[in-house]
Amino acid sequence: MKGGQKLWSSTWRLAVCGALMLWILHAIFVKEGRLALARDGQAWDALARAEQWQAAWHHGPRELWRVLCLIDPWAGLLSVIFMGLTILLGVLRWRMVLRVQGLELPFTRAAEISLVAHFFNSFLLGSTGGDLLKAYYAARETHHKKTEAVVTVFVDRLLGLFAMLLFACLMMPLNFALLSDHGKLRLLSLLIVAMMIGCGVVLGISLWGGVSRQWPAAREWLRRFPKAEVLERSLESCRRFGREWNFLFSSLALSMALNVVCVLQFIALAWGLGLQISPTVLFVIVPIVICISALPITPSGLGVRENLYVIMLAAPAINIAATQALSLSLLAYAGSLFWSLVGGVLYVCLKETQHLAEVTEANERTEVGS
Repeated sequence: MKGGQKLWSSTWRLAVCGALMLWILHAIFVKEGRLALARDGQAWDALARAEQWQAAWHHGPRELWRVLCLIDPWAGLLSVIFMGLTILLGVLRWRMVLRVQGLELPFTRAAEISLVAHFFNSFLLGSTGGDLLKAYYAARETHHKKTEAVVTVFVDRLLGLFAMLLFACLMMPLNFALLSDHGKLRLLSLLIVAMMIGCGVVLGISLWGGVSRQWPAAREWLRRFPKAEVLERSLESCRRFGREWNFLFSSLALSMALNVVCVLQFIALAWGLGLQISPTVLFVIVPIVICISALPITPSGLGVRENLYVIMLAAPAINIAATQALSLSLLAYAGSLFWSLVGGVLYVCLKETQHLAEVTEANERTEVGS
C-alpha cells in the first residue's frame, strides 16, 4: 500500500512538472512562431489551430536554442563557479551546525555528502529533496549521536531558508515601486513575507520552544507517539542551537553571503546574454524564485522556477522577453546540473568504497569482541 502511495505521489508531481514546462514552452513558442510568420509575410490568424501549433513548435525551439547559444562562454564559466561557491558556503555552514552538537566532520567528507545530496536534489521534490539522503549519510557518520546528526540537516536547511526569505524581504524596499506597481509581483512578494513569518515561527519553536510552557500537557501528549524518546532527543538537540547566539549570528552572516553569491550567478548570466536587467532587481527576484521553487511541488522545482522567472521578468519595468527569461533560468539550472553531475560521480565512485569500509569496520569490531 505504501509503495503504491509513493508511486502515485511521484507520478502526479512529475505530471505537474511536465505540464508546467509544456505550458510555458508552448506559450513562448506560439509567440515566437507568430513573429517568425510575420517576418515571412504570413498571417498567423489565417492559419488553423493545428497549423499554428505546428508553426510554433517548428520556429520556437530553434529560437530558444539560438538565445541559449548567445551566452558568453566566460559568463557561463563564471556562473558555474558561483554555483560551486554556494555549495562550498553551504558545506561551511553545515560544519558550523555540526560543531554545536559536538560533531566534527572532516571538510572533505562534508563536501562529498553535500555534493551527493545536490545530485539527488536534481530529481527529488522541490530543491531540498536531497536533504533526506544527507540526513541518512550524516547519521551513518556517528554511532552515538545519530539523532543529533539528522537534526543538524534539518536545522541547517531551516536556517538557510529563513535567511533567504529574510534576504528577499530586505531587498523589497529597494524595489518597492517595481513590486507595488505590478499585481503578480506584489502577490509573490506577499507570499514571501507570509513564508518568512511562518518559517520564523517554526524556527522559534524549534530553537526556543514555548509550546509546553503554554500547554503543559503538550509534552505528555508527545510522549505517547511512537519513538517518543527520539522526538524528545531531537527537541533537546534543537534547543541547544537556541542557546548558541554566536553560532546563530555567524550562520546568518554566512547564509547572507551565500545568498549574495546566488544572485551573482544570475547577474553573470544576464551579462553573458546581454540582458539589460538592473542588479538591484535581480537581488529581489532571484531569492523570491528560489524560496518558492524550494516548495515540494515538482522535482527540483523544475517548471515552477521557469514560470516564475518568465512572469516576473516580463513586468513592463523590466521588459525581458519570455524566451530570454526562460534561457536565463535554464542556464542557471545547467550550472546546478554540472555540480549535480559531480555529485553523481562521487556517489557512484564512493558508494562501493564506503560499503567496504563499513564491512571492514564491522569485522574488526567482531574480532575485538571475540
